[in-house]
Amino acid sequence: MECYLDNAATTKASDSVREVMDLVLGEDFGNPSSLHKKGMRAEQYVKAARIAIAKTLKAEPKEIVFTSGGTEANNLALIGAALARRRTGKHIIATSFEHASVHAPLLFLEKMGFEISFVPVDKNGHMILEELLLAMRQDTVLVSVMYVNNELGAVQDIAGIAGAVKKKKPDVLFHTDAIQAYGKYCICPKKEGIDLLSASGHKFHGPKGSGFLYIRDKVHILPILHGGGQQKGMRSGTENVPAIAGIGRAAEEIYTGHEEKIAHLYSLKQRMMELLHRMEGVSVHALDLPLIQSAPHIVSAGFLGVRSEVLLHALEERGVYVSSGSACSSNHPGISGSLKAIGVKKELLDSTLRFSFSVNTRSSEIDYAAAQLEELLPLLRRYTTH
Repeated sequence: MECYLDNAATTKASDSVREVMDLVLGEDFGNPSSLHKKGMRAEQYVKAARIAIAKTLKAEPKEIVFTSGGTEANNLALIGAALARRRTGKHIIATSFEHASVHAPLLFLEKMGFEISFVPVDKNGHMILEELLLAMRQDTVLVSVMYVNNELGAVQDIAGIAGAVKKKKPDVLFHTDAIQAYGKYCICPKKEGIDLLSASGHKFHGPKGSGFLYIRDKVHILPILHGGGQQKGMRSGTENVPAIAGIGRAAEEIYTGHEEKIAHLYSLKQRMMELLHRMEGVSVHALDLPLIQSAPHIVSAGFLGVRSEVLLHALEERGVYVSSGSACSSNHPGISGSLKAIGVKKELLDSTLRFSFSVNTRSSEIDYAAAQLEELLPLLRRYTTH
């Protein structure tokens, strides 16, 4: 049996997404900047995708800028906003466990003379609001808070945090990395006080290499790519029409029958946690709160006495695919910053796996994965060197 439980890393593109992309690649392949019919047809796909995504956010189509993925969206949001505001101030605040695609641009900005403050989180992965408000200064121009942590599934109260930030300093821009949240939550940026929101298509059954940045109307940021002036100059470069058509279709699909899909994910999560809790020496991370207060698709657990990489490959041999953390950071080995941030015990830092689900995941896959874990753990612990 093949059991794919690494959907926080990437999801399988839906049949409908693949079909529309194939159509664009094979027939409607024109350049959307061209003035002839082929170009106009391509442009219609871009417009339709922008409208579809804006509808899911209760936003305006003009507020959506297509990118090559979540990393570019985060870079455009952070660097673009910082450069646009640098005469006002050079202080930026973020949480202590942001994704690398937020953390790295912030370190880049630090080298350019900006000052970055990282706010701690509690044992459940929730940012400590009082610490954030204390960190705010007269020259603070940007606050970035991850909507859902990609390793733990911890969910932030974005509306509450943004509201408190805006109350203290109304002109501060508020950005959220919603890459693990879009498709899982009904997000309304205007109601939640979000100025900038990043998303990635391959996290909700769209294609890799697709993403978007929501930029609230009247918010000014500077582009980081310069060229032909596509997307009103905000993101130059010929639009990747197949990917844009794909992410637009995926956005429509994921928010159709959304409540039932999320209920399904929570049922899978509940089942996975119940089975893990029965196992000796297994700890589920960041879950002192009710299940509904964590993301529906992620479970992070530590397996005492077994290195995560060893367990991951042992499961792989039995057809179970999981992650030892963020897939985006797999080329940079080391202990997870998210686990350290929530105070996970030292002996579990290098013994943690992430299980993540999609709307296509079946309950039988959860049962199969758990059965393999129960068989493997005693065997692997027997050969662990202390």
